[in-house]
Formats: sequence, structure tokens, C-alpha cells
Amino acid sequence: MTFQKITEQPSLHTDLDKKWVGQLLSEMNEEDQKVALAVQKAIPQIEELVEKIVGRMKRGGRIFYVGAGTSGRLGVLDASEIPPTFGMPPHMVIGLIAGGEKALRNPVENAEDDLAKAWEELQGYQINITDTVIGIAASGTTPYVIGALRNAKTNGVLTASIACNPDSPIAHEADIRIEVIVGPEFVTGSTRLKSGTAEKLVLNMISTVTMIKLGRVKGNKMVNMQLSNAKLIDRGARMIVEELHIAYEQARNLLLLHGSVKKVLETYNQ
Repeated sequence: MTFQKITEQPSLHTDLDKKWVGQLLSEMNEEDQKVALAVQKAIPQIEELVEKIVGRMKRGGRIFYVGAGTSGRLGVLDASEIPPTFGMPPHMVIGLIAGGEKALRNPVENAEDDLAKAWEELQGYQINITDTVIGIAASGTTPYVIGALRNAKTNGVLTASIACNPDSPIAHEADIRIEVIVGPEFVTGSTRLKSGTAEKLVLNMISTVTMIKLGRVKGNKMVNMQLSNAKLIDRGARMIVEELHIAYEQARNLLLLHGSVKKVLETYNQ
């Protein structure tokens, strides 16, 4: 039986080129409202994955996102935001995209069709059984992702797939399958739209909840964020004021001295 891609089915909206701007925007918004509900249905699988990731990361394990095109870019984006947001070392969450750095801005011909390349790249990181490989592909058919999941699973690495088609090829290669079925795209086949949004929401959930459970958040605050600009220094100082009930300037000086909100609070709450 031929695998059916819902992501490639005709848009529910016709004659887009003949509609006025407000109508197009309203219809796009109508489609986008379906995304969060589709993600909600996948929460049990996302929960299972996060629980397993947390245990592995406590033993030094890492997360590897693997994808091509929009899916790959979203993985690299999520990975790149973990150090500044949560103060984690950059080698703990890593995004791999078919075609490498160049593919972040420009398509690399045939890169996603290489079944062996991703596993070769993962081996360069000395991947091991404490790690987790998450394959991302809206279609669920990308060879680059399939090869990564297949080889990782064979070598005892925890694997998960994120796709927007049910029962996809990448799902069959993964220990945990996350399927977010958002339906046909507003522009037929343009998975940078609803599918990309769904993938971004799922990645947000995985990384954010993992970081919370690893102690990188206190209350609801990013106490481990990197102090890379004036806005973040100000935010951190105000967190310390709220926690320690001291003057703003004193809080700011302590923050700059210790380098993070968490270190200030640990020092002064002993």
C-alpha cells in the first residue's frame, strides 16, 4: 500500500491568487488555529519522551535533533536557544541539518536523500546510549532522518520521531513516535506553514520542560540565562530584587559579580 501524505493533499482553500489580502490572512489564521489542538493530542507521547530524556541527561546524555529543510532549521534553532535561555553548555543539545551550515540559508541539492550521512555525522560526536536522537520530518519520509533513527536505534540510542503524517516511515524507525496531524497546508504542500509551526511547538515543549526538570528554571524564571545584553542583565537584576528584597543596584552588582541569577540566589539563600 502506498504511503499517503496528508501534508501533500490539496489545500482546503482554492483560488488563493484571486482573493484579497484580508481574506487570505483570515483563512491562514483559520488553518493555524488547528495546530495547537493537533499538538495537544500528542502530549502523551511528548511526555513519555521528556521523562526518558531527563533521566538520560542527568547521566550526561545529550539531545540530537536531525532534520532537513525547514524541519532541520527548526531543530538547529531550538538547539541554539538552549545555552542563552537556560545556561546549558552548547554541546548538550545539538541540531543537525542535511547539507550542514550552508543549508540553514540555502538549499543543498540532494542532501536530504543521503541515507548514511546523518549517522556518519552523529558518530563524529561519539554518540552513545545515554543520548537521544529526535528525527524531525513533516512528511515523515526524509532519508537523512530515516538513516539517523535506524542506526541510532540499532546501536541502543533512544530515538523519537516528529512527523505530520500518520504512520510515516520515520515513525517506524523510532522508539517514540510523535505525530501531529495538522491537515493539508494553506498553500498545497508548503510544510513551512502549519507543519513547521507544529514542529516548533513540539520542540519548544521538549526542550523547555526538559530544562525545567533539570533545574534550569526557578519558579517560572530563567535563572540560568546568559547575561548577553543589557535587557537580560536588567531582567536578572529584577529577579534578584524580587527574591532577596534588596535594592536594584545592589542586585545588579551581585548579578555581574556571580554571573547568573541562580548563583546569586544560591550564595545568599544558604
